[in-house]
Amino acid sequence: MTRTLMMSAALAMSLTSAAAADEVSDLLTSAQEAYAAGDIQFALDDLDMARAKLLEQKTASLGAYLPEAPEGWTREVNTEMGQGLAMMGGGVGAEATYRGDDRSVKITLMADNPMVASMSAMIANAGAMGMKTERIGRQRFATQDGQMMALVGNRILVQAEGDTEVARTLLDKVDFGAMASFGQ
Repeated sequence: MTRTLMMSAALAMSLTSAAAADEVSDLLTSAQEAYAAGDIQFALDDLDMARAKLLEQKTASLGAYLPEAPEGWTREVNTEMGQGLAMMGGGVGAEATYRGDDRSVKITLMADNPMVASMSAMIANAGAMGMKTERIGRQRFATQDGQMMALVGNRILVQAEGDTEVARTLLDKVDFGAMASFGQ
């Protein structure tokens, strides 16, 4: 075998093993094989499992936008956020509660959820609804009674509840420009 042919074979084997290690690809292949064999229910089950794995990945990538806790504070990430969103029409979400100095803040991120669309009109018309508006970086927030809300990229709702001074400090660390293209 020539050196080029051996290198091509090694590359093909490494690509095959990398694809085999990907659960989503495995589930999609299995679903396709089940469909070809006429086992529609098994194909549907594998497609549902592949979708759930993809949503887990998307949720984890949204959670990456949650800021780290300030020094001396703790950050507790809500790992059950996705289950709650399933009951509210779907989408993905991430949430963390920050505690320190006898104060706390909860930051929630929700994307691609029907509730986000319904909140957009309220955020856009915050002044008319008696809410104050402010900017954190280049992002506009509606604030009222210890709550802050923003709509990023017309599809991601950012909410902060609790100590607004701390919330501003935390939200100032978020890259809203990058968040706007989340999942695309």
